[in-house]
Amino acid sequence: MRKIVMVLGIIFLSGCQMRVLDPKSDTAETLTDLIYLSFGLMMLVLIVVFILFFRFLSKFRETPETRGTIPANEKESKWLEITWTVLPFILLAILAVPTVKATYELTAKVSGNVEETQGDVMVVNVEAQQYNWKFVYENGKESFDELILPVDQEVQFRLTSNDVIHSFWVPNLSGKIDVLPGEETRLSFKPGETGVYQGKCAEFCGAKHTLMRFETKVVEQSAFDDWLKKE
Repeated sequence: MRKIVMVLGIIFLSGCQMRVLDPKSDTAETLTDLIYLSFGLMMLVLIVVFILFFRFLSKFRETPETRGTIPANEKESKWLEITWTVLPFILLAILAVPTVKATYELTAKVSGNVEETQGDVMVVNVEAQQYNWKFVYENGKESFDELILPVDQEVQFRLTSNDVIHSFWVPNLSGKIDVLPGEETRLSFKPGETGVYQGKCAEFCGAKHTLMRFETKVVEQSAFDDWLKKE
């Protein structure tokens, strides 16, 4: 039991800085909800298994009275057979339905052209290469390893790579997406809170992979407009 407590303690302590569980955008909130749902289902199964485990240890433990005797066969239970056959399908459905729903919703946000998307969407072109990120805004302004975004503004990223496969990831704001050479991938989210969030490449891309980091600064719209106009 002590070892179990130590392992769980290490897991929770190591997760204290997990930015993915501190969502700052609509997309990140959706992904975080799915993480909590899957974790909740996992804990439910784990608790049931441990309860049954210790119950059976107690019920069928060897005692001086039962030592050397062979216990009688347990009678089969049709309802137990049905329960542990159907229950996994129910748990999978509980997890699968919101996962598929969220997948289609997030895919729909970036599947079409900006002109076909409802609302005001800002486009940022992203070019990845060993070992930096280039962000190109609609007015042609370029920024290296620093992504500036206005708060409460839907942003569509169009990502390409100039060399190898990279992976674009801002844990507080979005999930990961591969950045492929010769192909455009898309990602969309709306930052909901100002702040500075760390972005990185989540795909090992070479000897200096650790340098594939960038800062994402979410600022007020007026501050973003002023920055965009600066040479």
